[in-house]
Amino acid sequence: MTDLKNKAAAASAEQADGSEPLLNVSGLVKHFPITKGVLKRKVGAVQAVDGLSFDVRPGETLGVVGESGCGKSTMGRLVTRLLEPTGGTIEFQGKDITHMSAGRLRPMRRDIQMIFQDPYGSLNPRHTVGGIVGTPFRLQGVTPEGGVKAEVQRLLELVGLNPEHYNRYPHEFSGGQRQRIGIARALALKPKLVVADEPVSALDVSIQAQVVNLLDDLQDELGLTYLIIAHDLSVIRHVSDRIAVMYLGKIVELADRGSLYEAPMHPYTKALMSAVPVPDPRRRGAKSERILLKGDVPSPISPPTGCRFHTRCWKATQICKTTEPPLIQLKTGHQVACHHPENGEDQAPGDAPLEADVITVAPAKAPEAPAPEAPAAPEAGVVKAPEAVETEAVEAAEVVEAAEAPEPEAEVSPKAAEPATGESPKAAEPATGESPKAAEPATGDAEGKTKE
Repeated sequence: MTDLKNKAAAASAEQADGSEPLLNVSGLVKHFPITKGVLKRKVGAVQAVDGLSFDVRPGETLGVVGESGCGKSTMGRLVTRLLEPTGGTIEFQGKDITHMSAGRLRPMRRDIQMIFQDPYGSLNPRHTVGGIVGTPFRLQGVTPEGGVKAEVQRLLELVGLNPEHYNRYPHEFSGGQRQRIGIARALALKPKLVVADEPVSALDVSIQAQVVNLLDDLQDELGLTYLIIAHDLSVIRHVSDRIAVMYLGKIVELADRGSLYEAPMHPYTKALMSAVPVPDPRRRGAKSERILLKGDVPSPISPPTGCRFHTRCWKATQICKTTEPPLIQLKTGHQVACHHPENGEDQAPGDAPLEADVITVAPAKAPEAPAPEAPAAPEAGVVKAPEAVETEAVEAAEVVEAAEAPEPEAEVSPKAAEPATGESPKAAEPATGESPKAAEPATGDAEGKTKE
C-alpha cells in the first residue's frame, strides 16, 4: 500500500502543470461492516473502496467509469464527506478534511457540492422549487444580493427553466427538468468542485445531451471543476479531460481522454471499449472485435488475491494471482495497474499462465485388442475422454466375438425337432375336435329359426 501511494503521488506530481491540485485523494478506503446476531458482532466487511489515489486540478473534468457495484458512487460520497472514510486521506485546497467534524466542515460545504443520481428521489416532494433551490442559502446563512427569491429565479433561468416555476412542486416537472433543479441547487453557493453522480443515467437520450451541454456551458461560464461518475463511456468521452477506470474498488487505469480511447492499456479497459457501439452507417454489417469476459464480478466481501481482475482476464499469469500490481505510470500521463498491459511494456515477461486459462486435452489410450471396425468419427469440436474411448473399444470387441460364435440353436436342432414333431398331431387334435362342436350351435340355431 505504501508503494502504491508513493508511485501515485509521484505520477501526479509529474503530471501537474505547476498548479496545486484542488482535490488530492491518497489511499482512500471504505469498508462497510457486516454484523450478525443480537450483539451485532462483526463477521466481515464489504470492501467498497480499497486504496484509491488520484487528484483533480482546478478547471478540469475527471471522469470515473466502471461496472455497477465497483464503488464509484461510494467514492463520490466519500469525497463530499457524506460518508466517513475507513482509511486514507482527502485534501481539499491543501486542507485535510478526512475526519473533520461537522461543525468545521460546514463552511467547506459551500465549496463542494454534489449532483445526485436519482432526480426523483433527491428532491423533497413537499417543498416547492423555490424552497429547494433556496435551502443552501438558509443553511449557510448567506443572503445573496437582491434577495433569495431573485437569486433562485436567476439560477432557474441559468439552467434553462422558467423563472415563473418558482412556486411549483417537483411532481409537476419531467425527469430532465428535475435534474436541472438539482443542478441549480448545487450551483447556488458557487462551489469550486461539483461531484456529479451519474447525472444523466436516468434520462432519455435527447435529454442527456441537453444536460451534458448545460454542464459544459456552466463550466466555461463559472470556471467549475467536475468529478463526473458514469458508466456510459460515450458521455464520459464527451465531457472529461482525464478518465479513471475502476474495477472492484480500485483504479486500474488513469489517463487523459485521447490516450485512453486510442490505446487502452488495461485488459479491462479494452473490454469496456469493445462494448461501446459505434453509430456509423458505413460500418453496417461489419463485424467488430467484441471481447466477452468470462465469469461474474467477484464479491467485494472476499475479493480475489493479487490482481482483482485475474479471474476474468485472458492474459492472467501466476504473478497476477499472487501479487497485486501497483498503479504506475508507463507513458506520459498514462497510469495503469497491470502486469501485462496491452499497449505497453510487459512488466512480468515469461511468467507461466494460470492453469484455469489453459485448455489441455489428454491423448486417448490405445485398446488392448484392435477393433475390427473403425469407430464413427466424433462430431466437430467434441473431444472424448480416454475412459470413453477405451469403453467403446471393449464394447466393439464384445460385439465381434458374439458375431463370430456359432448360433446355439443349430446344436440342439435335432432334439428340439422331436418334441415339435410329436406335439404337432396333439396340437392339431383340439382344433379338429373343436370344429364340430363349434359348428353344432350354429346348426341348431339355424334349425330353430326354420321351425319358427
